[in-house]
Amino acid sequence: MRPLAAAEKRGAPAVEVSGLVKRYGEKVAVDDLSFAVPRGSVFAILGPNGAGKTSTVETCEGFRRADGGTARVLGLDPVRDATALRPRVGVMLQAGGGAYPGARTAEMLHLVASYSRNPIDPGLLLDLLGLTPVARTTVKRLSGGQQQRLSLAMAVVGRPELVFLDEPTAGLDPQARHVVWQIVEALRADGVTTVLTTHYMDEAERLADEVLIIDAGQAVAQGTPAALTRGEQPTLRFRADAELDAEALLTLTATLPSGCVATSAGDGGYQVTGPPSAIGPQLLAAVTAWCADRAVMPSDLQVGRRTLEDVFLDLTGRELR
Repeated sequence: MRPLAAAEKRGAPAVEVSGLVKRYGEKVAVDDLSFAVPRGSVFAILGPNGAGKTSTVETCEGFRRADGGTARVLGLDPVRDATALRPRVGVMLQAGGGAYPGARTAEMLHLVASYSRNPIDPGLLLDLLGLTPVARTTVKRLSGGQQQRLSLAMAVVGRPELVFLDEPTAGLDPQARHVVWQIVEALRADGVTTVLTTHYMDEAERLADEVLIIDAGQAVAQGTPAALTRGEQPTLRFRADAELDAEALLTLTATLPSGCVATSAGDGGYQVTGPPSAIGPQLLAAVTAWCADRAVMPSDLQVGRRTLEDVFLDLTGRELR
């Protein structure tokens, strides 16, 4: 009987982290962090740069030793039981690392596949990820996006039970990004557990069954995307062809129904929040009339609840890291 058989029968988490601490000299990168990843789910770890995401994931992968607390992966210690875990876990390193620079693309993927008893056909993955045209190109000559896609193929070719994806779509074009999403969704459909880190909130909102937001190495929120955004005020969003300063936004707020406030969302976007009773046709008319009076052309007008990105910024701040 496999060592994990009893734990699997009880429905033990695929990953269980308890009181995890990771230090680099005087810097505490992960500070008493705890969470559990249900089997067969997609679990997203979000946080600003330097929040401790990669340190947490690399500790779970067995690349780093915890300075405190514990991490269990498929019921095993990721360092002590690395030999037993290696055939069962796929790892996609940050920025597409892990491949030999001098190896050809297809050669590298076939090598990784040879370590597995029942791998996915490497040729199928090369086709799916658009790598067939560069199958004979050495890894060091691939573009950043191509290296990223090869790293993903290497992580999943062995049919793992659990896969860690560290920023899997960073630097990818929209077409490749959607292919990666399809692969993650296919993994979940096959019962594979996926732990991913990402800076793309829409990606987490689309893919994740559960989200953990960390900042300064500590958990600041956890739950499903729907639960994290539930109860938030409805919001009217629009973009403007002319930049609206703080004074202009104050005058806009003064023309709006009671309880509504206009603020900048950054990058030329603006939002109006208020009580549910105020977010309606009257508000829309007030915003467009105010813009017309000032020769401001609004675009991308939409009404909806706050997004995961709004929640993320509220919890972690808007300053650059």
